[in-house]
Amino acid sequence: MTDFSYQLYSSREFPPLEKTLEMLKRLGYAQVEGYGGVYTDVEATKAALDANGLSMPTGHFSIDLLESDPQQVIDIAETLGIKAIYCPYLAVEQRPVDAAGWSAFGQRLEAAHSVYSKAGFTFGWHNHDFEFVALADGSIPQKLIFDAAPSIGWEADIAWIIRGGGDPFEWIKNYGSRIGAVHVKDIAPAGENTSEDGWSDVGHGTVDWKALIAALKATPVKYFVMEHDKPADDERFARRSIATVKAL
Repeated sequence: MTDFSYQLYSSREFPPLEKTLEMLKRLGYAQVEGYGGVYTDVEATKAALDANGLSMPTGHFSIDLLESDPQQVIDIAETLGIKAIYCPYLAVEQRPVDAAGWSAFGQRLEAAHSVYSKAGFTFGWHNHDFEFVALADGSIPQKLIFDAAPSIGWEADIAWIIRGGGDPFEWIKNYGSRIGAVHVKDIAPAGENTSEDGWSDVGHGTVDWKALIAALKATPVKYFVMEHDKPADDERFARRSIATVKAL
């Protein structure tokens, strides 16, 4: 691990983007991960990346855009140099309520994979916590997704697996061959960092990143992406987190 990435969503409350990119370059990041907010002016984002010598090899795109306007996704990705496209989320009102529904959603992701892989991209799913919460029949949505979408890759968000009640080591063991990227984030001890939604800077929480990195080395993972969903200070998070992973 040498080139560390940073999910720009972590700094959404600390504009402008140009300032964030300057900060990341100064702290030793080589890459960033895009999300919807930085695609509004793609040319400006590209210019800011180039000015700071940063690349954007991965990006998040909503299921709605992925399905409704593939050409727009492809154009954005090609302009920014994105190589791996990840579907990052499913809004509460869009989430299936039973196993058949989750299998059907997996089939939609498999269909999207067909479109984007033909265009030369890696395509996969980025998890949150809800995919690991058992349904009434005991089935696990994330497994249903994978079973119905044999071709898709996975950007594994380890801390969300834990919050969903899953064992990340078991998921890495069983589905590690799909992992192309990992979100590196940390969970504060119970009752702490409540103003930051219970998240922590990497290495300052409860997630055993040393053991996880060792387990992930057996997978094809290429991108290690720092993320904090609600930092009070994004520079503090970025600085402390990269220091932690560089020391592992």
